[in-house]
Amino acid sequence: MKRLDTEKDIATRDPAGLGRPLRVALFRNLLIADLVSDIGTFMQNVGAAWLMVSLHAGPGYVALVQTAASLPYFLLALPAGSAGDIFDRRRLVLSTESWMMAVALILAILTMGGLTSPWLLLVLTFALSAGDAFENPTWRAILPELVSKDDLAAASALNGIEFNLARAVGPALAGMVIAVAGVSTAFLANVISFCGVIVVVARWKRPVRKQTAPPETMTGATIAAVRYVRNSPAILTVLVRTGLVLFFSSSLFALLPSVARSVDSKAIGYGLLLGCFGAGAIAGALLMQTLRARFSTEMIISAGVVILGAAIVAITWLHHLSTLAVVVFVSGAAWVLFISLINALVQNLAPDWVRARVLAIFTLVYMGSFALGSAAWGGVAQNRSVRLALLCSGLGTVGSAILALFAKLPDSTADLTPWNHWRMPVIVKEVSDELLGGPVLVTIEYSVIGEQESEFVKVMRQYARVRRRDGAYQWGIYRDVEVANRFVEIFLVDSWAEHLRQHERQTTADRELEQRVYSCVTGEPKVRHLLYADSTEL
Repeated sequence: MKRLDTEKDIATRDPAGLGRPLRVALFRNLLIADLVSDIGTFMQNVGAAWLMVSLHAGPGYVALVQTAASLPYFLLALPAGSAGDIFDRRRLVLSTESWMMAVALILAILTMGGLTSPWLLLVLTFALSAGDAFENPTWRAILPELVSKDDLAAASALNGIEFNLARAVGPALAGMVIAVAGVSTAFLANVISFCGVIVVVARWKRPVRKQTAPPETMTGATIAAVRYVRNSPAILTVLVRTGLVLFFSSSLFALLPSVARSVDSKAIGYGLLLGCFGAGAIAGALLMQTLRARFSTEMIISAGVVILGAAIVAITWLHHLSTLAVVVFVSGAAWVLFISLINALVQNLAPDWVRARVLAIFTLVYMGSFALGSAAWGGVAQNRSVRLALLCSGLGTVGSAILALFAKLPDSTADLTPWNHWRMPVIVKEVSDELLGGPVLVTIEYSVIGEQESEFVKVMRQYARVRRRDGAYQWGIYRDVEVANRFVEIFLVDSWAEHLRQHERQTTADRELEQRVYSCVTGEPKVRHLLYADSTEL
């Protein structure tokens, strides 16, 4: 019987384009709902800042609103990523959305009753942001479940358009609502904005993921995430390049208010530049698919970084709002080309079992580099000059593109579907839970072809990364001194449950490397599994 095509399959067969992901109804509905939700979030942010001022709090309290909104992303990134991979993602999104809606409602009610204080506003702002921070890795990990791998960059660009549109509409709408109906009405609008996402996600019939291995714990999942990234050269390359670009280019966002004030003392000038950046981001997203049809991802990202850096340098020489607007527009287009493709690349490089955790680590690098860069360039501007800070950071941004020569972005077409082909070990004797919870030693004996010994050892060094990436904390390859051409591979895993999970973590993309190993040996390798036992267990 022929399998019925899904919307995702049908969309993949259509000609490539920015609008192709919109053919998937679930993605389209989520995008629209997320636009409404983000508009509500920006209205909330503006309302919180205005309320803090209205409460006659000092500038320190006003600045703490931004701190309360951003701190949860640092504190919760890793546990949020682990939760996104351990628990059902649909239910997790529903839970966090409901949490944020409840917090927003409490804030609105307290504000209407005149019961809000500066510290209470900070606490509720933190609680609201905590829900978003805990949801963020899971939300982004869902995207590859909705659209095909080829459409991830387009879907990421559409998300960028949605966010920039919300950033343009939300604050302006908040200003009008606050002026006409007060801050509490803006908070109520944010409460209502969560409804769309909740309804769409609640109606999503997400396929049940079958898992034979025991579920991970939060601590074990976090350790597994760090281990996976540490032993994945492709992901490390993306993280390093992202971190450097964010560190240098953060000056544009940190110092743009100062630049705007130097050419126009009115706030409208800064608002105009922000609008131009958002418009440029939308234009860049619309242009992205055309560029991808002609150029490689490496070329587009590198060119975007160079253009972004050149735009930052150019700002130091401009003294008129009109010319600044043009350059900021170009920087917005270059920025969205870089960030959309990098986001899609990270999502394509992580298999489903660890995707949310990898995205959480990506968020840590992203926000950490951004925060560190903003502080560094702000310090240079404070002690020397804004122009010097922008000039150095712009040149650094351009210079970071040189990494393309020796740290090229990895291929993202690898098949990361599970390839659980190993023979499942059978426990022939009843053993205690204490033994099963201790270290597991796995030994694999190979009979290597004489002339292939050096090649075998070379390939096994590469294969060691796969073992460590998927669960081994110690690995080695040894040669038998008594039997010619016999080599023994050993690796240690924390527990029996972790070894069972290790079976499920190998991907189809690992097949080629394993075939290279098997091409150097004769016969079937002999595998043994040994549980650790001390004298009291013997």
